[in-house]
Amino acid sequence: MTPAPEAEARLPFKGWELVQSTARLCAMNLMLHGIGSDDSDLPLVVSDSLAADPGDRFDIILTNPPFGKKSSTTIVAEDGKVSKEKETVERDDFWATTSNKQLNFMQHVKTLLKQHGRAAVVVPDNVLFEGGAGETIRRKLLHECDVHTILRLPTGLFYAQGVKANVIFFDRKPASETPWTKKLWFYDLRTNMHFTLKTNPLKRSDLDEFVQLYNPDNRQHRTATCNEENPNGRWRCYDYQDLIARDKASLDIFWLKDDSLEDSDNLPEPGVLAAEIVEDLQAALEQFREIAEDLGEARLQISSGEKVR
Repeated sequence: MTPAPEAEARLPFKGWELVQSTARLCAMNLMLHGIGSDDSDLPLVVSDSLAADPGDRFDIILTNPPFGKKSSTTIVAEDGKVSKEKETVERDDFWATTSNKQLNFMQHVKTLLKQHGRAAVVVPDNVLFEGGAGETIRRKLLHECDVHTILRLPTGLFYAQGVKANVIFFDRKPASETPWTKKLWFYDLRTNMHFTLKTNPLKRSDLDEFVQLYNPDNRQHRTATCNEENPNGRWRCYDYQDLIARDKASLDIFWLKDDSLEDSDNLPEPGVLAAEIVEDLQAALEQFREIAEDLGEARLQISSGEKVR
């Protein structure tokens, strides 16, 4: 990140971290790499990033915000009962009010960018298709920023096993009556790609084609690899009008056929299949755990209401 002018004389980047122990590890890592000394403060703020607009503005933001759909605070009552209260972030600079952390971080990143600033944000799939606040935020983002690239990543690379992640690349632009996003390019590194954290980890070389096609020096000269002659190409674009015409302005787009669903000969190795099944089951278990917590909270609220009456 490149900070506001008043900080440029000290260090060229800055970050925020909520968890104290993680912040200490980050500070130690920075100091071991010669960043921060007696003459300058560490470029690290220990606080809740989403609490308020810090006033800082940046040329470049690279972030991998915490996954998990909802923010909540654990409350312990006098009788020892434990409950959770959902945290809905309300800020004047946000397009929509929601308890979804990733949607809030997308809005937060937009606020922190300078005009023409660039961002790359790792998000789970739900940010691409969720309705309500999610639809509002996607429509606003497409209109007010140039959302030019989405990299669809394989499962299991970030956080919980089975979580499907993407990287959204966008530039902040000045106010305009017409949308800034003209074409949104997608690279599918997920369909028919099988990686595991241990036996077949994702390597830098696996991203070589994407890096070449991204063409950072001149994005206007990008060329699709998916066409009539090559329907299995992993790189293609969609026009703005096509995107906003989709149900809920969903950006959850895929076009490649999953070979494993059509031909058993193309199934991955048994070990890879077993690992994917375990990841999916763990992800499903986590989702059921969230549902159970929500039901428990609702029952507690109803019970408390009955006692009040």
